[in-house]
Amino acid sequence: MAEQEPKSTAQVDELAQKVAEVVLGEDGQPLSKKALKKLEKEREKEQRRQERLAREAAERAAREAAEVDYAKDKYGRAPVNMSREQTQTKWTALGDLTADMVGRLVNVQARVQDSRAQGNKLCFLVLREAMETAQAVVMVTKDTVSKQMAKFAASISAESIVTLTAVVVKPEVPVESCTVGNVELRVETLFVTSEVKVPLPFSLEDAMHSEQDYEKDPTLNRVGLDTRLNSRSVDLRTITNNAIFKIQAAVCQLFREYLINQGATEIHTPKIISTASEGGSNVFQITYFKGAAFLAQSPQLYKQACIAADFGKVFEIAPVFRAEDSNTLRHLTEYVGLDLEFAFREHYHEVMYTIGDMFVYIFKNLEARWARELAIVRRQYPSEPIKFDEKPLRLEYPEAIALLRANGEEIGDFDDMSTPQEKLLGKLVKQKYDTDFYMLDKFPLAVRPFYTMPDPTDANYSNSYDFFLRGQEIMSGAQRVHDADLLKERVAAHGIPLESLDHYIKAFEYGCPPHAGGGVGLERVVMFYLGINNIRMTSLFPRDPKRVDP
Repeated sequence: MAEQEPKSTAQVDELAQKVAEVVLGEDGQPLSKKALKKLEKEREKEQRRQERLAREAAERAAREAAEVDYAKDKYGRAPVNMSREQTQTKWTALGDLTADMVGRLVNVQARVQDSRAQGNKLCFLVLREAMETAQAVVMVTKDTVSKQMAKFAASISAESIVTLTAVVVKPEVPVESCTVGNVELRVETLFVTSEVKVPLPFSLEDAMHSEQDYEKDPTLNRVGLDTRLNSRSVDLRTITNNAIFKIQAAVCQLFREYLINQGATEIHTPKIISTASEGGSNVFQITYFKGAAFLAQSPQLYKQACIAADFGKVFEIAPVFRAEDSNTLRHLTEYVGLDLEFAFREHYHEVMYTIGDMFVYIFKNLEARWARELAIVRRQYPSEPIKFDEKPLRLEYPEAIALLRANGEEIGDFDDMSTPQEKLLGKLVKQKYDTDFYMLDKFPLAVRPFYTMPDPTDANYSNSYDFFLRGQEIMSGAQRVHDADLLKERVAAHGIPLESLDHYIKAFEYGCPPHAGGGVGLERVVMFYLGINNIRMTSLFPRDPKRVDP
């Protein structure tokens, strides 16, 4: 049989073309002539539709290009602010907008939280400034706002900062979605002064949902804590976080107010020290030129040195460093300490009750002077206001142990309480005394630092105390050992080399009045007061064993 001659390139191309033109149906078989005709008609119809859409788009673009943009100088992207000039412009904060201002022209600078177009003649903007939000309306008019301006407003990316002038108007119905709901802004000029050009790590709206929101709608996006903390500068923009840290600042302000009114002096002590403040191993060692040093675990030794220097009453607000590998909901490796130390005349209770009165002052003033911030936080993180007495409840350690044992806890007379036992004690105290805030006095000496004064009648106990809020410790304090000989005994009992505390001990050898004090964890106070369940949410940029950024 003769061999078949190979096909030419042209023949191969022709065959490939015919194969390509074969149209297969859903069953994988070639379509019939009737089906092919129907398919061809559908293709022609779709082609005509696409041509029509393209023609309409071109005509619309031509019309828009032909339209005179009479607002072209009233909107756009402003150049970078390099402080070229300073005008006498009067600015209005969103929180200052009131119904009394209806009809007035105002200048506003705020973030665009959201933009929403309705057709091509109307755009709504939700503006946000710190804890306040307000609605702005960009509405096309014959001579002020053009379609192009409305289109520009709708294109502004979320979280961009804008500067605008607007007339304050009364909305037809209150704007319930904004904190400023009784007025809105009718925009006349609109300029973007800082544009967001990259995707946000998460939606600010998603970050402001409460647990109740998720219960009502489980499909809502939940922003995880790590996601928040990894982009903390964005997370801190939420209204709730703004309020949390205003409350944190308020606690510091009230702490300072009260103590200054008590005649105390604010001091600033070193944070790089030659020996561990508290003893033990939970201390950060650092390289210090050719030697080593430590980050202060507390200002304890320096507070007492100031008492020995006859300052009488001192306090400090400063960072504290603890090298504790504790990945719990209430521990940080760096936190803000509110520390105080007072000399007293006869009994350390003079100081302990002063501290109790200080907390009452803080709690009462928070509710009275920061009520708005508290309401904002409680909207996202619901909690009941704390209950407390004008004269704080004082319990002694044996009483607390008895309460726990009566409720099934196994604990020795001189054992330190675990966190679950502290929480249980808080519940029992609330049930029995109807208070969220109390003082626990007379801790076992064995569980307190070397500088704690022993109890004068029972050496198993000490003149030391903790303060508790909602069942968890917010402050630890005590009468300090001010006698040099007794101090040396206590240092030796803790196995600390005397030479490492030589400068500290010398201060007492030169004479020192009896004194007491304590240290408060700022983030803990805010956390427990607000009923928030993680201390990282009340720390601006938290540090724990797994996080040193951002």
